[in-house]
Amino acid sequence: MEPIHLQIEGMHCDACVRRVTQALAALPGVRLESVEVGSARLQYDAALIARERIPAAIDGIGFQAHIAG
Repeated sequence: MEPIHLQIEGMHCDACVRRVTQALAALPGVRLESVEVGSARLQYDAALIARERIPAAIDGIGFQAHIAG
């Protein structure tokens, strides 16, 4: 498992946190550590999902995600 930290623009409330949590939890090979307004920390299995698909899933629900670091 590889760690990843996302910076997420456009989140402003608990409902946003729930939407992002659901989107990330639906991805194969992703284990969530935390989702907060503006960021998410998780681990992913590179054999199951490409790194680039993770922020793309967040972009797909209306937020802008960028891999931090």
